Amino acid sequence: MLVLRRFPGQFVVRGIAMSASNRAKEAVEKLKEKNPYYEKYAEKIAKLQKTSPEEFLSRLDTLEKTQGTKKATPEEQERKYSELLKPKKALEAQAEIPHKKLEEIMKLELVEGKSAEEIQAIWLEYHKTKDVIAAAIPTEMYNVQQERAKAHPIFILPIPRSQGFEFIMLQFAANSVHFTPLLCYQVHKENAPECLNIVHYTEFRDKGIILMRGEYDSNVISAQEAQCLANQLQMYYGQESPSKQRLLDTFTNHPEAFKHMDVIAELENLNIATK
Repeated sequence: MLVLRRFPGQFVVRGIAMSASNRAKEAVEKLKEKNPYYEKYAEKIAKLQKTSPEEFLSRLDTLEKTQGTKKATPEEQERKYSELLKPKKALEAQAEIPHKKLEEIMKLELVEGKSAEEIQAIWLEYHKTKDVIAAAIPTEMYNVQQERAKAHPIFILPIPRSQGFEFIMLQFAANSVHFTPLLCYQVHKENAPECLNIVHYTEFRDKGIILMRGEYDSNVISAQEAQCLANQLQMYYGQESPSKQRLLDTFTNHPEAFKHMDVIAELENLNIATK
């Protein structure tokens, strides 16, 4: 978990206890013993090991799992090295992760002919006792959000922690928004586990509402933290705020000028305003 402690003008990051570099070296020694094709790929492996030991270990772990327990043929061993050195898919290239369809959550025939207000009340009442976050947002706000997401599909949001803030990275994919701790993404790339997945259901958009449902990993974030992320998502992408629009633009188009403290300041200003 990434914990950012605030000090004047700097961040202190606390995290990985065991050196990934040392673990990568140990993995290489095992490869030398087991695979006769090591020398052919030694230079490239050494480069990957040195520049990104976490990435090296992540790829190696994946290959070890897929290889199974049977003894690999020489051809399979060579292919193993080739796969190890292939670049990861870009985050933007991920396929849409399947999610529950609306008819799997509620009986649509029961809300036929009901008004937007009635559907919203039923939706919120149904989720009141579930370990999810839920809301109904105006169609106009959803349209603004989706249009803005085309220009800014990836962003980071902070959540308060006892000793500072943790950054969570979000990515839009169709009508879903996927959230993962920034540190997890830095280590695991597109294989990073989600801590929150928000889905927008558009079946009642003609009635003026979009149903929203967010499932979160309670081992990583709490219900309050999931709601905090959902609220920030709505403010950055669905509402008009010049300061937040500037941050989205800077993050996407001028990353060298982006300052993490600015998104923290926006959250702190929100907390002050709501007290």
